[in-house]
Amino acid sequence: MPRHVTAGVDSSPESLAAAHWAAREALLRNAPLLLVHVEEWPLPVAVAAPTIDRDDHRRWADRLLDAAAAELRERHPGADVTTRRLSGRAPAALAVEAASSDLLVLGSRGLGTVSGALMGSVGSAVVGATEVPVVMVRAGGGDGTGHEVVAGVDLGPGTDDALAFAFAAAGRRDRPLRVVHAAKVPLFHAHSAAYRRQAAAEAAESLATALAPWRDRFPAVAVTERAVPGAAAQVLVQESAEALLVVAGRRIRHAPVVPHIGHVTHAVMHHCTAPVAVVAHA
Repeated sequence: MPRHVTAGVDSSPESLAAAHWAAREALLRNAPLLLVHVEEWPLPVAVAAPTIDRDDHRRWADRLLDAAAAELRERHPGADVTTRRLSGRAPAALAVEAASSDLLVLGSRGLGTVSGALMGSVGSAVVGATEVPVVMVRAGGGDGTGHEVVAGVDLGPGTDDALAFAFAAAGRRDRPLRVVHAAKVPLFHAHSAAYRRQAAAEAAESLATALAPWRDRFPAVAVTERAVPGAAAQVLVQESAEALLVVAGRRIRHAPVVPHIGHVTHAVMHHCTAPVAVVAHA
């Protein structure tokens, strides 16, 4: 049985969109949903006011959680929603809370504004510090504009982790799955059409081999394979332009300064408008 789905909420439209996505996902999984808000104290200088004390801030946080939970229960009948107020810095507190969850869902503003960059830094820090899958949801993104789940795989050690998540997500939604692999083309062969065709053909064969056991395990999921020559980040962002959900992997590396995400997953998180699921692997 699933444990539960966790969603982080604050006062942003992105976090409310993430909470609604999490409620739908929890219902699909027949799992409870936990809404959490991280109370950071003292408040950042940019929003601090001398008339606000910690009790005021806690009351505001509790009202925020109560209002979000009430909206989700009304909009998603049958959803089992509970709330929890946490204390600490958001990335660390969310990562600790996520450890007891099957999935963490957060709002994302992507790129383009100062506030978006700040939100992105928190989201990236949480993704890098969390070993359970994390889904990033844009405001208004809902379940994405397309009709299929798109998964990007590099055919390395984490391929099965990403495929397990992607096949299960497509199966729960009764939607098709498109699996994308970027065939590497050395720079000095970049303009050789013959080499690009050869690279794509070899990659397609490897991709078919990797998918075979998952096709057997999920026979009801319609799967399309795409081996595309080119840079992985660019290929996956282009292939995910109209996705329902995008699945990307992240290798777990405990770097001394900041956790590792990887440039491909980083690009997808910040440039795809559909929800992006980041699946950590060893």
